[in-house]
This record gives sequence, C-alpha cells and structure tokens, in this order.
Amino acid sequence: MIEREFVSVFRSSKKRDTYLFVRRGQDWNELPESLRAVFGQPVHSMDLILTPDRKLARTTGKQVLAALEEKDFFLQMPEEQDGYVVDFKKKIEPRDS
Repeated sequence: MIEREFVSVFRSSKKRDTYLFVRRGQDWNELPESLRAVFGQPVHSMDLILTPDRKLARTTGKQVLAALEEKDFFLQMPEEQDGYVVDFKKKIEPRDS
C-alpha cells in the first residue's frame, strides 16, 4: 500500500456532498467517462498529504489510498438518511421530561 500521497479533493457541481479524491495533478480526462459525467464539473476543495492513519470526515486515509492504488480515484458519496420527513418529525416531537 502507498504510505503517503499528495491528494487533491474536488466537490461535485452536480451532486451535493459528493467528493472525489485523486492524486495531485491527475488528468481529469484519464478518469472514467461515466464518473466524469455523473460527477459534473469538479470544484477544487483542498490539497493534502494523505497517510494511512489520517482520519477524514467519512473515511480513512487507508481507504482512500487503497482506492487510489486500485482505481486512481476515491469517490465519497453523501451519507444515506432514512428520510427527511422522519428526521423532521423526530426534531419536532415533544420530548418527555
């Protein structure tokens, strides 16, 4: 496994809370066409040096580095929610004291 990689993170212009991790300097046109079509125009978020032990918001450095080694990218999708209405009802229900 790669021990350290300089990574660029892009957010999707089409999909909310969707991020793509690639090696810094990665040619966008070398990524799969299907990924580029769904992801939309990439918006640069940040660059970072990634190590296997680095903790990220929804994943780990180890998972991202493994994906980069295998597919040249890591796609982070939004967390699934049970449903907005269910969450909303939980917020407005009176709480027992």
